[in-house]
Amino acid sequence: MLLKEEVQLLRRIPYFAKVDPCRLKLLAFASSRVSYDANQELFHQGDAGDCAYVLLSGSADIIMEAPDGEVKIGDVKGDCIVGEVCLLCDGVRTATVRTTTPVEALKICKDAFSKVLIDPGVTREVTRAFAEQLHRTTSELDRTRAGQRQLVN
Repeated sequence: MLLKEEVQLLRRIPYFAKVDPCRLKLLAFASSRVSYDANQELFHQGDAGDCAYVLLSGSADIIMEAPDGEVKIGDVKGDCIVGEVCLLCDGVRTATVRTTTPVEALKICKDAFSKVLIDPGVTREVTRAFAEQLHRTTSELDRTRAGQRQLVN
């Protein structure tokens, strides 16, 4: 994939939609392309997070460990980013991401991402996109909890 194509792909990700193309080129150049077979983990819940992945193709499940085993909490496919929380916050992975089909991805390391965030405009856009995603996730969680309460009653 050419650098120009990787920049266009990154632009389709909400975090990077309004980022200056020159900054996206730097991010794409600093990223590495990785491949996974089906049923491989991109990362595991509880591991230290030092990178995010932009899925170019393929699909994966998002899984959380529970006392009675694994629980699938979602799935992702091409043109999305996973693991981005660890780019913004120091901490451990909150879930496991396991491929369900072969996956091609761009691996974005925290250092490269931090260099792009030097620009206040980029920081603002990334923060806005992150807040919107957090709002959507919280709303989905609220709907799920409401549905569970109805089942109990």
